[in-house]
Parts: sequence; C-alpha cells; structure tokens
Amino acid sequence: MSAAERSDDSASPAEDPRRVRNTCILAHVDHGKTTLADHLVASCGDGLLHPKLAGRLRFMDYLDEEQRRAITMKSAAVALRSRCGHRVSLIDSPGHIDFCSEVSSAARLSDSALILVDAVEGVHIQTHAALRQAFVERLRPCLVLNKLDRLITELNLTPVEAYAKLHRIVSDVNSIYSALRSHSYFSLLSALEDSPASSSSSSTDDFPEDFEDDDDEEDAFQPLKGNVVFACALDGWGFRLQQFADFYARKFKLNASAFLRGLWGPRYYDKVTTKVVGKKFIKSADPQPMFVEFVLKALWKVYQLVLKEGSEGKGVRDLIKNLNLEIPKRELQNKDPKVVLQSVMSRWLPLADAVMDMVVDCTPGPVAAQAVRVVRLMPKREVPPEDAADCPEIVAEAERVRRSVEACDVSSDAPVVVYVSKMFAVPYKTLPLKGVNGELLNHHGASESEECFMAFARVFSGILHAGQKVFVLSPLYDPVKGDAMQKHMQEVELQYLYEMQGQGLKPIARVGAGNVVAIQGLGQHILKSATLSSTKNCWPFSSMMFQASPMLKVAIEPSNPSDLVALVKGLKLLNRADPFVEYNVSQRGEHVLAAAGEIHLERCIKDLEERFAKVKLMVSAPLVSFKETIEGEGVGIMESLKAPQDFVERTTPNGRCTVRVQVLRLPNALTKVLEESEQLFGQIIEGKTAKRDGVLDPRLSQDDGDSAGTLRQRIIDAIESELEAISNQVDKEKLERYRKVCHGYLERIWSLGPWQVGPNLLLVPDVKSSNGVMTTQDGRQGILVRGRSHVSERLGFVSESDAEASSNLDNGESAADAPESLHLESMALRNSVVSGFQIATNAGPLCDEPMWGLAFVVEPYIFADSSDNANHSDQYNLFSGQVITAVKEACRAAVLQNKPRLVEAFYFCELTTPTEQLGSTYAVLNKRRARILKEEMQEGTSLFTVHAYLPVAESVGFSNHLRSITAGAVSALLVLSHWEAIPQDPFFVPKTQDELEEFGDGSSIGPNLAKKLMNSVRRRKGLHVEEKVVEHGTKQRTLAKKV
Repeated sequence: MSAAERSDDSASPAEDPRRVRNTCILAHVDHGKTTLADHLVASCGDGLLHPKLAGRLRFMDYLDEEQRRAITMKSAAVALRSRCGHRVSLIDSPGHIDFCSEVSSAARLSDSALILVDAVEGVHIQTHAALRQAFVERLRPCLVLNKLDRLITELNLTPVEAYAKLHRIVSDVNSIYSALRSHSYFSLLSALEDSPASSSSSSTDDFPEDFEDDDDEEDAFQPLKGNVVFACALDGWGFRLQQFADFYARKFKLNASAFLRGLWGPRYYDKVTTKVVGKKFIKSADPQPMFVEFVLKALWKVYQLVLKEGSEGKGVRDLIKNLNLEIPKRELQNKDPKVVLQSVMSRWLPLADAVMDMVVDCTPGPVAAQAVRVVRLMPKREVPPEDAADCPEIVAEAERVRRSVEACDVSSDAPVVVYVSKMFAVPYKTLPLKGVNGELLNHHGASESEECFMAFARVFSGILHAGQKVFVLSPLYDPVKGDAMQKHMQEVELQYLYEMQGQGLKPIARVGAGNVVAIQGLGQHILKSATLSSTKNCWPFSSMMFQASPMLKVAIEPSNPSDLVALVKGLKLLNRADPFVEYNVSQRGEHVLAAAGEIHLERCIKDLEERFAKVKLMVSAPLVSFKETIEGEGVGIMESLKAPQDFVERTTPNGRCTVRVQVLRLPNALTKVLEESEQLFGQIIEGKTAKRDGVLDPRLSQDDGDSAGTLRQRIIDAIESELEAISNQVDKEKLERYRKVCHGYLERIWSLGPWQVGPNLLLVPDVKSSNGVMTTQDGRQGILVRGRSHVSERLGFVSESDAEASSNLDNGESAADAPESLHLESMALRNSVVSGFQIATNAGPLCDEPMWGLAFVVEPYIFADSSDNANHSDQYNLFSGQVITAVKEACRAAVLQNKPRLVEAFYFCELTTPTEQLGSTYAVLNKRRARILKEEMQEGTSLFTVHAYLPVAESVGFSNHLRSITAGAVSALLVLSHWEAIPQDPFFVPKTQDELEEFGDGSSIGPNLAKKLMNSVRRRKGLHVEEKVVEHGTKQRTLAKKV
C-alpha cells in the first residue's frame, strides 16, 4: 500500500497530500506578482480580502517599507482553497535581485512555480533567473502572460500584431527553458548580454531530468495543454484556451477538443467544412489564425465597445445578456467606463478561476513532486564501507527516512521530516492570543523581546504536532559519525504551529506531509535554515543555492558609543531574520554588514534602527571588494610561459628552510570554473556531500552522479575553449605545447586557495625539472619538501598510486644520505606550506585583497639542524610558523615581481528608458565607467532596453543618480556578472626611453585608476599609503615683471 493510499486512513481530507498544491510566484520586478496574488486571495482566501480591494491593496505586501516602495521585499505564504476543493499554498516572492534569497526560500518549499511575464516588456533578466530557479529546484513551471490590456489601450496593437507579440514571448520563454534542459543555457545568456559565449561547457550529467520522460524538443509551455494563462491581473480577468474552446463548442455544436487544437499556432477554421485546417488548405484570401479570430478579436471588441459606449450603450447591454453575466446595476451605472469594463471582464473571465484551475490541473501534488525532487532535496549519501559496517542500523534507518520523504508518507508511524527555509520575525503583539480550542496561548519570551522568530517551513514526511520534540539538524550533520556530530544537532520542543495567511497566523494542532507551516519555538536554535526530524538517524536536506552573493558591505557603529551592546544584539537578530545578510567583525574591530544591494542595505539599516537594535546608527561608505592578480590574458599567458621566470626565494630566520616560488597566470575560463564551482570543490576535496549555502549554478550536479567527473570535464573544456579563442593568433605547434603545459598543471594540483576552494592553485614542483636537492653557499644540502597532488587525485587527473609515488620519490642521490629524521620532518612541514599559501592568497600584496586566477609553484627545501637544542617540540612549533611566514612572503613577493594588477567586479546592468531620456542615460553610464553592450527598441513602444557592464565600485548611488537625472523615467536592474582585471599598472613610473619621451618626469600622466582604487582600500584598512603632498611641482611664477 502506498503512502498516499494510507493517508485516507490516518489523516483528514484536508491533510490528504493528493489534494494539496504548493506553488510560488516568480517574475521580474513590477510584472504583477502581488496583484495576481491579491485576486487569488480575494476569490479563494475565505474572506481574507474583499474583491473590490484586489489589485490595489497588495495584501501580501504588509510591511510599511513594501507599501512605501511598491515592491515586494520578502516571501509570504497564504493558504487558499480552489473551487474543486484542493488546498493551495501560495507563496508570493520578490522580483528584485536584492531579495533573491527570499525567492530561494519560496522555491524550496514549493512544488511548482507560476512564471509571470509582462506582455509589453517581454522577457527580462529576472525572468531568466526565475526560470533558472524553478529548474534547479525541480519545480513544474506554468506561464502567466500578464498585462494584456496594455496591448489594447497603450500600444493600440491590432489583434494580429498582438498575437505575433504573444507568440514571440511564449517562444522566448520556451527557448530559455529548453536551453536549460539541453545544457546550453549559459551560451544563450551570453548571447543576451552580447558577450562572447561562455567559456565552459557542461556535461550532460549536470542537469536534472524533467518530471516526465518528455522529449527535450517538446516545449515546456504550451497554451493547448493549459499551462499558459493570458491575463490582466489589475482588472482581474484571465483565461486559458480551454475556456474559449468550450464556449465556441457549445455555440457551434463542435467537438471541444478538436476545436482546442486549432487555437494556437498556424491553424485556421474553414467555415465551409467547419474543420480546423492548415494554411495550405484554407481558401480565404486573408486567413487569420484561430487564436486571432476567436479569442483576440472577441477581447478587442469588448474593450472597444465598453470604452466607447460606456454602460448606457445598447451594445454593452446586449453583450452582457449574450454572455449571461450578472452585474449589479450600481457597477453598470458608474460614469467611468474603465470601472464598467473591469466589472464585465472580471465576471466573464475570472482570473482566479483560470489560474487556480491551471495550478490544480497542470502541477503535481506533493506525492508526485517529492518523488522527483528528493534527488535534489535529499541526495543519496556515499557511506564508506567501514562506516556502514560499524552502524548498519543507522544507515538502514536513514535510508528508510529518505524513502518516506520520497513517498510523502503521511501515516501516523512515518518519521517526521521538516525543512525550514528561513526564519522571519513577527512582533509578539500580532500573535494570536487563543489556540485551536479557544485556550490562551502562552508566548514564552514576550517579556524579553518584542520580536518573535517564526520558522518558514514545510513538512515532507509524517505528521507534525504542536508541542512535539524534534531534532534540529544543521547542513553539516552526519548521522553515521555519532557523538562527533553533537554540535550540529540539538533536541527542541516545539511550541505552536500556525497556518500562514499573509500577515496573519491561524493556530493549528497538527500538519501533515506536503503542507507549508509556520513554527514557533525555534528562534534560539536555528540561525537561517535547518532540517527537523523526529529521529537522529536522518540526513539533512541539501542547502539552498542563491542567485547572487552579498557584495555591498558597510561598517556600522552606534551614534552613541554606549549603545554598542544594543547594536550587537540587534545585528544578531537581523542576521537570524534575514536569510541573505552577512554580519562579521573585521580585524580592525568594525561591525561589517554585507547586503545584496542598495535597497536591501537600506531595509537592513531601517530594521536595525526601528525593530532590532532601536538605536541611531552611523553607516560608512560602502566597502567595495577587489581581487589581485598578475598581468597576462589570452596570448599574453603564452608569451609569459616562453620567457623563463625567476624564482623568488625567502629563507626562514633560523636558516633551516629556503622557499622558492614561481607564479603563473591561469586562463580566465579556468579561473571562472574554479570560482563558480567552489561548493562542488568543497564536497569533493573534503569528502563532504552536504551542500553549503552558495550561489545558484544549474551547471553543478544536482543529483547523485559523478561530481568529480563532471567537474573534471568542465575544467578540461575551459582550457580547450581558451585555446580555441587564441587559435587564430598562434601556430598549431605552440598551441599544442601550451595545451600540454596546462594539462601538466592539472596533474600537479596540491591545494586550492584561499579557504581550500578558491580560484588559485598550489602546484607541486615538477619532478622532471627538479632534482630535489639544494646546496647552500656554505656547502649544506637540503631536501625538497614534496607535496602530494591531493586535488588532482580527488578530481581524477592522476591515480592515487601515481600521486603517492610522486610525493614519496627519492630526493636524488645526495638526499638519500640525509638522516631519516629530516625526511620525516619534511613530510610534517607539508601542512605549513599549504597554510602559508592559504594566507598569501587570502591577502595579496597590493591591498590585502584575495588573489585571483594565479598558480604558484612552491619549492621548499629543508636543511638539517646543526644546533644542539634539546627541546625539539618547541623548536618544531617555532619552525613551522617560520615556514608559513616564508611561504606567505615568497608568494606575495612573486606577485609583486610579475606586474601585479587589481581586479574589480562588474554588474550586468539592464535599463529601460524612453527615447527622450536616452542621452541622459548614456551620460550617467559614461560618468561611471560603464561599458555599453547593446541597445534595442522594444517593439511597439518608445522604450529602449540598454545592456551594459557597470563596475561595482561605481554602482553606489547609481539608481538614485539615474532617477534624479532622468526625472524618474529610467529604471535599472543590476546583477553581478564577472570579475575583470584593470589593465593599468598601479605602480607605473616611466622607465624606458619611449616612456620617458612620452611622459617625461611623469607630470603628464593621466589619473591612474588602479592606483587610486588600491590606495583607497589601503587607506580604509589602515595600511601604509605612499602619497606626496606636492607632485611634479614647478617654481611659482609672480605677476610682477622685473624691469
């Protein structure tokens, strides 16, 4: 008996997961998500919202800041009931990039997604993000084409023109989703940005399959299948093609299913034979598609009739009679024809009915969805055979829990598994005072704080009861390791459960699998997200992936120093309430807050001042992050390989170790792969399978496949794409030599940095080029501390036996005579070498910013100790620290010696501007060093869409500046795109004869951007800045003339 069948015996109909739908609304900003949610709540929310207020109240945006800015800033859920009795949990999510973490929280708890697209503006950058989020979380997407009324009233399009526009939008959305399924999405996105194609291709194992074994060629969004709704959310009307097919089938006495097949695409209705035919068989001189003739013309006719005649025209009265509409006389007597039009359209084609029917008919329930999503939510774990043999009962029970999640088991004996996607703060004064049976609720902590933290969660297995004891599992929890995992697990007794109703909360006694719920009592136990389970033997859910990472950092402090304690307490509360904000204390003691963007930062500061800390704050200028690298790109990297590079040497103070370091620039494509795959590297290198919170990347393996093989192939593809890009500039022999060198590097990767997973490589010395022996001037001989290509081994570039053999090679004939203790000491110093590399790559020599895209060949030589120090333990501790320092200084010196460069981040900027403001828009972009990619006019409008790259350092105040210059007519959206090296040398001084002739003593050199940015960071961090009060001074001239 399946879990769904058992549910009839153990749960009420309201808890039957087969009659439950969980869906979220995803879209670009201002495409109508909250307005759509208003109409659904008004029609299916059991009186939560009056229908007359739908579309104007913005019920789901209950925060004051949301109402003031007219944008959604957090995801909110509401429980609805469809007309066929299904329970629908609807989650409204933000569209602005600054609040992408809220989108991830909403998507994790849903099984399907409503993708909204503005019929006028079409597909925008956040539409891509919405589709990508739905794809990664394995949600079944449905499409809502909103604002159709604007095609009639604003653009004045004909039905034929409107059909062409709608057809193009559906094709664009299908193209994006098909590219995701066919693994070519990122080349498509690069084409959107008008930039070169993505430098890395993806393996076919990277992507999850669809819910069904559909052919990838089949479009995901097909109006004929009913998963596309055409709507006007503001006026409350919308329809699926089935509604018109049924209407005309009754009118003409036709077969509804046969008629439906012609309502989309190049299909025509032959009035003579009353059949649906192709264009070849239609005899009309000017045939029009059935969608135009039977759908759009009817809409156009209603709009033109009502707007022209108003409510008093005979045509309008006949129309209402023919459509069998019941409209109150008070509404028909309104003098505003737009109000009459809204009354007619909302009763003829109710929006809520169309959308709710689509959700029920075209999206899966929890039972079907979790069977597919379990691979993403709770991937199978590879338990080492020795661990599995020690605790077979634990492994068996963990697998049973996973099967319960896969089956959405709602039986009374099923293990309870809940996922908390975020914590949100609610004032205690707004909580319900009475419980399910009218008893008074005792809210613990109400006297200590004014904010109560609720868990935004979903039950995936079993039945959760109020007051039940559960285990809170962090993403790093491993049930197999037993007592070692106690810090990642804690037992908690829940307080109360609530059904979310927008801002309101309704107490409930229990909730079954497949339902969304708010949980009180976890505020002190969960920071941002966690897995709840009734058993300790449960694998935690994989962590959520975010679309971006927090880039905007500021240092904050209280205006009154005595309020520091309140500020720290408020920051901890904010860190728990906001899933995306990051808070840490810098080395200088500053309290640094990291947010996604300016709007997100403003909201965080406002919450701190008014809710959590309640103190006045002083906020610093944004702390922009940079990175450091060396010169070289494309062919330049090959040129640097030809020239023999000197090693930089550093010796420890006791003279026992000499470190030789050489630095090389990695290809940009390879650096990009290393940067984007940090989460996957962490799993493979450290042997972990639990994902940490990271940046959303559909190219990462989402199922239990060969992750190392996938990543290995991506790295090889990145190198091949770089070679292909420069193949026209060099001959084949040099290209093949460069390919051989690059593949040689891949077999010698000792570690990554910084933090073990960064975009820099530590390479073991080449066995062929080094004999493993160094002789000093005084005749002492040292042996090479040989590392092991640990990362290359994990990725499969070398076998375990080869890696072991290369690390244990005899260090030459002379080294063979070295004492055994020296060999043992050299092996013990391997960790010190790696630590020095990690420290160096985390703080470069220019301004203590992380290094980027560099490979370090480190050759540490150790000499025998000639002293008679008896305390070898203390001596080794001091020596290992000296080795770490020597490696760090040698790496930093090697970078300074090889033309260092500063690297800055860039946003991809999408602007929508009217024609008359195009010049002002370009003026603002040029002033902020933006690079224009392309501009195109939106068809049928006077609006232009401009794509550009904008430096993050120049983005502070960009939106406000743009609005002030263009009188609020231009809107911009910023999404983190890439990192790019600044070509200028921050230490440039004329040296060569040509430079001296051009620049002289340097007084004619223009502003050095790299030096300016470097000095600003050094000054902020308290580092030394070389500045002169007067540069290139000349003798002052007097006005008086000597006679």
